[in-house]
Amino acid sequence: MTATSTSPSMQIPVAVSARHVHLTQATIEQLFGADYRLHGLRSLSQPHEFAADDTVTIVGPSGSITHVRVLGPPRHEDQVEISRSDAVHLGIPALVRISGELRDTPGATLIGARGELQLTHGVIIAHRHIHMNPADALRFGLRDRDVVAVAINSNDRDLVFGDVSVRVSRDFVTELHLDTDEANAADIAPGTTATLLPAGLPTAG
Repeated sequence: MTATSTSPSMQIPVAVSARHVHLTQATIEQLFGADYRLHGLRSLSQPHEFAADDTVTIVGPSGSITHVRVLGPPRHEDQVEISRSDAVHLGIPALVRISGELRDTPGATLIGARGELQLTHGVIIAHRHIHMNPADALRFGLRDRDVVAVAINSNDRDLVFGDVSVRVSRDFVTELHLDTDEANAADIAPGTTATLLPAGLPTAG
């Protein structure tokens, strides 16, 4: 298939979000020790967020995944973000959810350098989404929680993604986030951009 013709004004940078965890300070201390503070490894594209040098092991009913990156800063609730392939490997019936919507989600065991914790919930497959600042949202005619479609033009693996949630905040840098399964399906490479499809824009009502 050939993606629709592109316009520079409709282009959105693409970022690949590998499996990771967001932890509360209490959980950080349980996994890494009393009064522990995350050690920043590198800044992320979204302001004030960073990948920590610290990692955990995720354990599910049928498998485990080691060296899963902790992202900072600490959050108010623990959240584990994995791909569908990860969920199958772990044996966890993870649901596709928008970040922060954790009600009725499954849990997992997390193992850190100094301890472990059984989460009763918080494991999700992140709903593909666009972080968007208000200026770009105004330019695109979009609002927070709108759902759109985007086209990826790649080497022989062009792909259109529907059901893309838009999250608008003045704290965001505009960027499409896909998980590793989605990125591999579209052969995403560094510098890839997505085209916001007019046909995918929300209709009145």
